[in-house]
Amino acid sequence: MKPAPFEHHAPLTVEQAVSVLTEVGHDGKVLAGGQSLIPILNMRLASPAHLVDINRVAGLDTVEVTSEAVRVGALVRHAGLERSEEAYAALPLLRQALVNVAHPAIRNRGTTVGSIAHADAAGEMPAILALTDGVVEVAGPSGAREIAWSDFFLGALETSLAAEELAVAVRFGRFPAGTGTAFTEAARRHGDYAMAGVGVAVTVTDGVVSAARASFVSVTDVPSVLDLTPSLGGVEPGTAAWDAALDAAAEAVRGHVDPEGDIHASADYRRMLVTELTRRVLPQAADRAQPTAPNAAFDRESAATPLSSPSNAAFGGEGAGDD
Repeated sequence: MKPAPFEHHAPLTVEQAVSVLTEVGHDGKVLAGGQSLIPILNMRLASPAHLVDINRVAGLDTVEVTSEAVRVGALVRHAGLERSEEAYAALPLLRQALVNVAHPAIRNRGTTVGSIAHADAAGEMPAILALTDGVVEVAGPSGAREIAWSDFFLGALETSLAAEELAVAVRFGRFPAGTGTAFTEAARRHGDYAMAGVGVAVTVTDGVVSAARASFVSVTDVPSVLDLTPSLGGVEPGTAAWDAALDAAAEAVRGHVDPEGDIHASADYRRMLVTELTRRVLPQAADRAQPTAPNAAFDRESAATPLSSPSNAAFGGEGAGDD
C-alpha cells in the first residue's frame, strides 16, 4: 500500500520546524528515521496532510556526554549511538539495549529520540529512558521546555508532547559509581517485537547492594520503574541470602507488571517470562558493579542472540523497529 497524499516540508532550522508544526497542528507528523511512521502511513493507519521532515535541520545529530547525563539529539541514529564509545563508557546500558532494537538496517536509519517519541510499550528505548530517570528536551512556539520521563508517557503511542512541539533531544541520566547494568529480552524470532524484556541497574556499596531498579518492555502500558531495593538492599551478591533476595525481587516484578495477551503469548506467559528474565539478569548487573568486573564488559554476540524460550534468555532477541 501507499500513503495518502501529503505535503512534504523540509525545514532547515528548529524554529522553521516549529513554525510549520504550529501552522498545521494535529494534521502534521514529524519525520526523522521513519522506521515506524512510514509503515503506519503505508497501511493508512494515519493520514496526516503534512509531513515535517527534520533530516536537514542542523545541530540535531550529536551525542554529548557530561558528568550527569548522555544527551542524544533527535537525528542520532540507533546505530550511531550504539557505536559511540564515549556514550558506552558513560552509560553501558545504552548499547546493552540498542543491540536488541530490530535489525541493523533499521538501526542504521531509525533514531533513538524518534523511538521514544513513538512511545510504543514494546520499544526498548522508552524503557531505558525511564530506568535512567531521563528527560525529553522540547522546542515549541513558547520556547524550550523539559519533560521528565514520568510526565512524558501518557499511554500506548501517546505522549504529553503538544502538536506544535518538537522533541529535539533526550538526556539519559548516568548512574552513580559502583552501578552495574544489564538488559535482556525474549522474542519468538530475530527482529520480532519482544514478548517481554527487562533492564536493570544494581548499585553495590561496600560489598552489598545499596540500590536496585528495573524497567520493562512489552509488559506494561507505559514505561515504569520498579524499585527492587526493598528486596535486594543490604544483601551481598553470590551468597545464600542473595538467592532468597532474587526470589523476592522476582515476586515483586510478578506483582508489578500488567501484560496483555495476544496471538504471540498469553498474559500469564509474559508475566512468567519477564519474572524469569529479571531473575537471570540481576546477577549480571551485580557482577558488573564489582570493582573487579567493570560495567563496560560486554559481549555483542550474546547480546544479539534471538530467543525462542526463556532457557536461552540471557541478553537475547531483537525487538521492535522504531523511528
